[in-house]
Amino acid sequence: MLDTLSLAWPPGLALVRGDESTGKTTLLRLLAGELTAQGGSITLQGVDLNKTAKASAPLVFWADPRSSEWDPLTARGWLHSLPARCPHWDAAALVGHIEGFSLQEHLDKPFYALSTGSKRKVLMAGALASNAPLTLIDEPVGGLDKPSIRYLAQVLASQAARPDRLTVVAHYEALPDVPWGSVLDL
Repeated sequence: MLDTLSLAWPPGLALVRGDESTGKTTLLRLLAGELTAQGGSITLQGVDLNKTAKASAPLVFWADPRSSEWDPLTARGWLHSLPARCPHWDAAALVGHIEGFSLQEHLDKPFYALSTGSKRKVLMAGALASNAPLTLIDEPVGGLDKPSIRYLAQVLASQAARPDRLTVVAHYEALPDVPWGSVLDL
């Protein structure tokens, strides 16, 4: 499916929708530069992400929720490491996301001790506070409680009209009350 894919997404909010094993995460990994496309190009703000992965790193935020690379870090430690790699970091937004996702009691726990939902909430708080021009979020509601899903929908809705940022969410269905600007069905 991805071998014939051609996209031109405007800023705002995009949904990559599909069932399991349809290529949603693979597409995010390609956009993040974690995988290299076998052909074509991925361009963001005039930068070819395939050719300049290191130079484009500040433009893209991707944190794979399946990764174990942060396991030894506390949630707070990981979040405090992000401003150094995110030139558009918004510390005030992070405070709001910590509150909105009810993360305060989990900040001093190592990632390996977090539940699936808490880990995803920490990763999304970092992603959303990064203000990266391209922000990638994979399967955001896995393990989330209803208040966190409501908060996520509100935050995503606020991203929809941003002229300076594209937030791409991969999920099996559209979240209700979120004004998706672009939808790609895989």
